[in-house]
Amino acid sequence: MRSLLTALALVAASVVVPASPATAADPELALTPPMGFNNWNTTGCDINEQMIRDMADIFVSKGLKDAGYSYVNVDDCWADATRDPATGRLRNHPTRFPGGMKALADYVHARGLKFGIYTSAGTQTCAKTMPGALDHEEIDAQTFADWGVDYLKYDNCNNQGRPALERYTKMRDALKKTGRPIVYSICEWGQNKPWEWGKGVGQLWRTTGDINDTWSKTVEILKLNAPLDAYAGPGHWNDPDMLEVGNGRQTTTEYKSHFALWSIMAAPLLIGADLRKISQEHLEILRNKEIIAINQDKLGVQGKVISQKDGQWVFVKPLANGDKAVALFNESEVNATISTTAREIGLPRSIGYTVRDLDQHRNFQSAGKISAALPPHGTAIFRVKASQDWYRYEPALDTSLDIAAQIPGIPSTITPAGEPFVATVTATNQAPIPVLNASVALTAPAGWKVEELSSERAPVLLTSQSVQGKWRVTPPAGVTPGAHALNGSLGVTWVGHGRLARPVGASVLVPVAPPSGASVWASDVVFTTERSGYGPVERDRSNGGYVGGDGKTLTINGKTYEKGLGAHANAELILYVGGRCTSFSSDVGIDDERDVNQQGSAIFEVWADGTKVADSGLRTWQDDAVSLTGSLTGAKFLRLVVNDSGDGVRYDRGDFAGAKLTC
Repeated sequence: MRSLLTALALVAASVVVPASPATAADPELALTPPMGFNNWNTTGCDINEQMIRDMADIFVSKGLKDAGYSYVNVDDCWADATRDPATGRLRNHPTRFPGGMKALADYVHARGLKFGIYTSAGTQTCAKTMPGALDHEEIDAQTFADWGVDYLKYDNCNNQGRPALERYTKMRDALKKTGRPIVYSICEWGQNKPWEWGKGVGQLWRTTGDINDTWSKTVEILKLNAPLDAYAGPGHWNDPDMLEVGNGRQTTTEYKSHFALWSIMAAPLLIGADLRKISQEHLEILRNKEIIAINQDKLGVQGKVISQKDGQWVFVKPLANGDKAVALFNESEVNATISTTAREIGLPRSIGYTVRDLDQHRNFQSAGKISAALPPHGTAIFRVKASQDWYRYEPALDTSLDIAAQIPGIPSTITPAGEPFVATVTATNQAPIPVLNASVALTAPAGWKVEELSSERAPVLLTSQSVQGKWRVTPPAGVTPGAHALNGSLGVTWVGHGRLARPVGASVLVPVAPPSGASVWASDVVFTTERSGYGPVERDRSNGGYVGGDGKTLTINGKTYEKGLGAHANAELILYVGGRCTSFSSDVGIDDERDVNQQGSAIFEVWADGTKVADSGLRTWQDDAVSLTGSLTGAKFLRLVVNDSGDGVRYDRGDFAGAKLTC
């Protein structure tokens, strides 16, 4: 009987009941995605009222308020550990927020900004430092209203198994009862498909688990949020979590992609970096008003994926004035040219189109092709329209630099010292008008050998015509390991305007020399490249948090290892072995760390260049370690892969324990 009752309870919890129209969320709130700041990504619980005051001041002094950011939000850990015994109300933490939340809200409001706060739809918040609002919804909502709160983030921790819709609807009703307009952010991590019931309950809802400052997590969340475009609109937004731009663990290229993709997906733009410490370069990403305008467009449509193949994405977002926003995203690990057309994005037929590059802040004329040569993880975002004055702008001249793959399975941009590769510069005229005297060129770092294989020149380059050049490039044997810049360019004459140049570049990675010695621990070898689903691949410890260096002893089902590699699916590690090693061996399995939910599972693979030489099959948290051995004879690179088993569950911390090379 107990199991039957439990099953019935689970069914009841999963039933989605439409929100009552009589108590639906305020339809006039958050007509565009909310923009502001939240401290959690940069501070966690290490928060105080001075930081929040500083953020409000910086919003004004650094032009963020002028760019559209308005909400200054405090996350977990702002409250005392207990409620006021006399009134039952939440109260401010006595040392973190000694001035009180009403005074802090007043400070934010005095600068023309809005104030946000946090609690959880449970008995405690996620950090377990303060009481949650479960069964205290009305008194907490009224407390927030009395303080002047404008935004509530309502989390999902310690919820006692109570149905999500019931808990979140109850707080909605409590907020409405106060009479104060408070934007309501449903943060239940996408567990109960809030996009199906959130409209009418809140103004935005989290579609995923928490973000962190890694590229792999950014892409993972993108892939979960992008298909939900049909559920978003004015006053009801999909929320793929806060921005990590400026926190410092991704590249500028990756941060630009993060910001552009969140913007075209009509995601809330909540800055998660400490603005007192952010670099000027990253601050400029956040202040790009032209990209923000795409996010804040009054039509309120979430950008839709119209093409996705081989890591090449095309997003399109219709805008209120009839223009189309287009984002071209290169998820892959190699340079790629990604294209779409005016017809594919739904624009009317025209002789010419104006394509505005929102990163360069420049207009170009196009005959209908929208294209960009992008580095790995790069994104170009444009505003496109059919226009009568297209002829006023510079011709769109696509220029790409591609490096031919040399070793199967290894990114073409990785090249050992002393080994030649072929680089190709291709340029295409996408404008309605011809350009003259087109030629391409290539330059390499000093000391590198560059041999021309072919080089085309075109006296006249018509629409859709291309010129191309090929060169054999050899880095010298003694070159310093690391990234080296290769630069290509196109030169043309724009009739009546003179000479134009279009530069294009690529980064070539020269790996460190292969390991020496008969037997080498893999964790003692310099990584050529690495990526991990949650934080970096760790040496001689498990994968802990996303910061790195915080793992524990490698442990698989109770067995410990002194040496090895700790990763988190999906992960890939490339080591340069230079044909010197004959085999690789390791025990593999799910690490015991943090697998409190007993859900971890992964598949471990060993690759010698482009050949898979060992495969663990599915390993779960229940399994002992299994030994893998693979031949590396003749291989230049060893590639270690940890794949998620496809079940969508997190906690997939996988170890290559006791990993050793025989050389």
